[in-house]
Amino acid sequence: MSRAARRRHARSRDPRGHWRLLALTLPLIFAALLFEGWTTHEVDSAKTRRPCTRPVPRAVDESGPVLRRLSGGKVSSAAAPARTVALTYDGGPDPQWTPRLLDLLREHHAHATFFVFGARAARHPDLVRRILDEGHEIGSNTYTGADLGSSSRVRFEMELALTRKTLAGSAGIRTDLLRMPLTGQVDTLCGAEGQAARRAAAKGYVLVAADRPDRPAAHGLIRQFSQTELAYQETEKLLGDPRADRFTTVTDAVGMPPADARAATAERWQGRALNWAVTAGNTFTHVMTWVLVAAGTLGLLRLLMLAFFARAHVRRLTRLRPGAPWLREVGAPVSVLVPAYNEEAGIESTVRSLLASVHPHFEIIVIDDGSTDRTADLAGRIDDPRVRVIRQPNAGKAAALNTGLANASYEIVVMVDADTVFEDDALYRLVQPLAHPAVGAVSGNTKVGNRRGLLGRWQHLEYVFGFNLDRRMFEVLECMPTVPGAIGAFRRDALMGVGGVSEDTLAEDTDLTMAMWRAGWRVVYEESAVAWTEVPTSLRQLWRQRYRWCYGTLQAMWKHRGAVAEVGPAGRFARRGLTYLAVFQVVLPLLAPVVDLFAVYGTLFADPVRSIGVWLGFLTVQLLCAGYALRLDGERLRTLWSLPLQLFVYRQLMYLVVIQSVVALLLGTRLRWHRMQRAGTAAGEQLRQPVTARQLPSR
Repeated sequence: MSRAARRRHARSRDPRGHWRLLALTLPLIFAALLFEGWTTHEVDSAKTRRPCTRPVPRAVDESGPVLRRLSGGKVSSAAAPARTVALTYDGGPDPQWTPRLLDLLREHHAHATFFVFGARAARHPDLVRRILDEGHEIGSNTYTGADLGSSSRVRFEMELALTRKTLAGSAGIRTDLLRMPLTGQVDTLCGAEGQAARRAAAKGYVLVAADRPDRPAAHGLIRQFSQTELAYQETEKLLGDPRADRFTTVTDAVGMPPADARAATAERWQGRALNWAVTAGNTFTHVMTWVLVAAGTLGLLRLLMLAFFARAHVRRLTRLRPGAPWLREVGAPVSVLVPAYNEEAGIESTVRSLLASVHPHFEIIVIDDGSTDRTADLAGRIDDPRVRVIRQPNAGKAAALNTGLANASYEIVVMVDADTVFEDDALYRLVQPLAHPAVGAVSGNTKVGNRRGLLGRWQHLEYVFGFNLDRRMFEVLECMPTVPGAIGAFRRDALMGVGGVSEDTLAEDTDLTMAMWRAGWRVVYEESAVAWTEVPTSLRQLWRQRYRWCYGTLQAMWKHRGAVAEVGPAGRFARRGLTYLAVFQVVLPLLAPVVDLFAVYGTLFADPVRSIGVWLGFLTVQLLCAGYALRLDGERLRTLWSLPLQLFVYRQLMYLVVIQSVVALLLGTRLRWHRMQRAGTAAGEQLRQPVTARQLPSR
């Protein structure tokens, strides 16, 4: 290990809890979704009016349309005097019709009262200010236009309070005028609407109803319109009525003081903050809706790509390709390098499985990287001249591999993790693609040995459905990004040509593979070379392993980013392989938490049938692709029962790993090597498999 690398190793530290940032962010996102759903009546819906259970009180029914007090059976009301029309418009501001109505009113020197929705006022504050600047009056039509009589008490309070804050933030005013949604004449204030009207009046609001549309303007009229094309036409017709002398606001018509008062400074700032949050939340939800569509499309595209290229890979097995039967057989001697640090649980199984290989000539070099247990002793007591044990101070896996490479006797080098058990023909099959002179490295087929528990089954599915299916696609596209440390073969001169195994990243296997491509070598996949590895048995161990893998892969991608602009095999690898990794293994996992939140939100509030249907459809495609992958690898299909459960725990863990890795890399956090506790169970499933299941699957 170089002096600089030793200093970096000494400065390494445990990963910090960047996931806490996610724990703070996701609730905010979900809160924004809930608020957006609340404003669209998906959450705490109050869109429809409940039927009246009793008639409107006589005092209200006989009053004018402007109601000031509703208590103790007494009503204080007012009406427009003769030949005076108070024009009122509900539900705006509308970006299309509000400006046209304002232009029409200005043309006739008329004024009106606009009862606005707070949610729309927050999105169009410029229209609110224009209404006021042109001498019109603003009233509240509640925040979302919810039926107050059917609303919960919480929604009732928020509908009024949020509208008041929104108007304070948009125009700096405070209004006491209220038009209750879904109401018209005073006789509509019955039942639950009447109770809601009394509660609003108790808060100081002046309730504004309307006269009947057929009431003559000569008798005085408060006319109610929406903000539509029909309202524009009716307004234009009414403005030409010779029986009306003036068209004015509600307060001016009934002789009340102006309703628009200046809001307090604190309320204005609160309103601005609310409006900004509403705009940001609305923009975010619309953007994320498209992101959700894009993420779903990309996820489905990936599954279809994997299946398509896996089939292409199978067809390719019968054609001319590296390792095909009509190429010369590779019987050259092989140096097998086994780096080991505290691997006493499995080192003997690994070495003895290699010794049982049918390949005619090979040596096994165990590099003990400063183990503090009996790893070196157990390997050294294996009585076979093909086994050598080299001891060195602890310097890391890359340094151990370079030590082994310096002591290798042969021109073909196979690198093996010390927790891996080879099948007897794996070594022979692994080196056969090297018959083609352009091939510099070969990836083998890694299988999970300890797959008995649920966590083991999940990882088994990931290895077969994810890693191995990916490798089939990568070979067809000629962009294999990783030859796994568990089983990989290399030309020694190719390794020396790239400077050996680099210590720059924690994913030395990925870094080395990318360097091989940049040096002009091809990297292929030999699915019939099978090795069994031991996977983590606890979520904590899995987290540490995958965190190191992901962090190291990001380091390698950044290190070799310049290959995108290169030509030949290097450029082809980078433009295909690095792009695939960036999109499907970095960007999509970063978006996954928000996608999950949208899925939960859709199931709980928006459209549960559609949300669950989409999820089941995506799961079905995954099951089909996973079943195809298991069949290609000669595995039993019964493991598929655990795949739906994988989507609820395992998937979340994997994207949290990516998120923490990206944040750690951006913040410059250095990550030390985390070793997994071994139990020596890598060969467990191999020994249980029937012989036919371990043969090369038929094509």
